Amino acid sequence: MVEGLIPMIEGCKSNDRSAQEALYREYYGYAMSVCLPYSNDRTEAEEIAQDGFMKIFKKIDQYNDEYGFKSWMRRIFINTAIDYFRSNKKHSNMTDIEEVQIEDFDNSIIDKLSGEEITEAVQKLTPVYRMVFHMNVIEGYNHKEIGEKLGITEATSRSNLAKARNKLKEVLRHLVN
Repeated sequence: MVEGLIPMIEGCKSNDRSAQEALYREYYGYAMSVCLPYSNDRTEAEEIAQDGFMKIFKKIDQYNDEYGFKSWMRRIFINTAIDYFRSNKKHSNMTDIEEVQIEDFDNSIIDKLSGEEITEAVQKLTPVYRMVFHMNVIEGYNHKEIGEKLGITEATSRSNLAKARNKLKEVLRHLVN
C-alpha cells in the first residue's frame, strides 16, 4: 500500500476534509488516466473524475483492504464514466450487427505508430464506439456485460465494436500514409 494510504482512508471514513484532499491529490492523475479514454475531452474526463471522487468519499466504508485500493477506485471511475455516458444519452451512433461490414487490415501498421498516436486515434472515435471499444478491448467486458451496463443489446454492442474497429483502422491507415 502507498505510504500514508491507511491514514488517508481512515480520515476519509470520518469525513476529514484534509484526508479527502490528500487522497484526491495523490490519485488525481490515476483518476484521469482511467477517465480520459471514456470521455470526449479533458474537461469531460475531469467532470467524470470529480463525480468518481465524490462516490469514493461516499462509499469509502465499503472498501475492503484485502483488495487493492487502486483496483477498487478504478472500478468506481469506470462505472462513473458509464453512468455519465448513459445520462448524456450518447447512443446516437448505434446500429445493429447486420449493418456492419468488417474489412481486412494490415496489422503491421500498428508497428509503425507510437502509443500516443494510437491513443489519439481511439479518442477520434464517436463516444459510443469509444466506450464499447474501451470496455471490450481494454477492460475485458463481454458484449452481454456491455449491453447491460449501457442499456443496449448484445448485438448492438458487437456492431458498435466492429464499427469502432473499422473506424480505427481507417484513422490508423491515414496516420501511416
